[in-house]
This record gives sequence, C-alpha cells and structure tokens, in this order.
Amino acid sequence: MVEEIFSLKNILIYLLIINLIGFYAMWSDKRRAKKGKWRIPEQTLFLITALGGGIGTIAGMYTFRHKTKKLRFVIGFPAILILEIILVIFLKFVY
Repeated sequence: MVEEIFSLKNILIYLLIINLIGFYAMWSDKRRAKKGKWRIPEQTLFLITALGGGIGTIAGMYTFRHKTKKLRFVIGFPAILILEIILVIFLKFVY
C-alpha cells in the first residue's frame, strides 16, 4: 500500500505540482508587490521551497526578478534545493 502511494509516478506528479505552485507564488507575490497589495509571507515562500518546490521558486525568482536583491533568497532557495538533492542521494544510495 505505502509503495503504491510513494511510486515514482506519484513522486514526479507531486514535484511537478509543488514546483508549479512555487513558480506561481513568486509571480503572484511580485504582482501584488507592484500593486501595493497584501503579500505572500516570506516564510510561506521558504516553506514551498522546502516542500520540494525549489526549482519552481528559483525559476520564478529570476523570471520575474523578484527577491533577487535579498541575499536570504538568493542563497536560501538554492541551499535548500541542494540539501534536498543531497538527502535524496543519501537515502537512495547510502541508506
């Protein structure tokens, strides 16, 4: 049962969806910033990245030139993504 839930297909679908959400969140926050409206909290953007949306949030950050002047994001998003990749490699080959 658990193997069916965590199948490669389901994991790839999840990663696609969370990265699309990350890309959309960066677009939406940039749009809201331009209009002076309520913004997506920075913690939420980091949470999306930590949940596997690193590629989407990084792509959105540079596509929309959003948060690119904040070192916390420029270093933080890629650092989270790299740590996740290392964790996956570790779990796959060492553990």
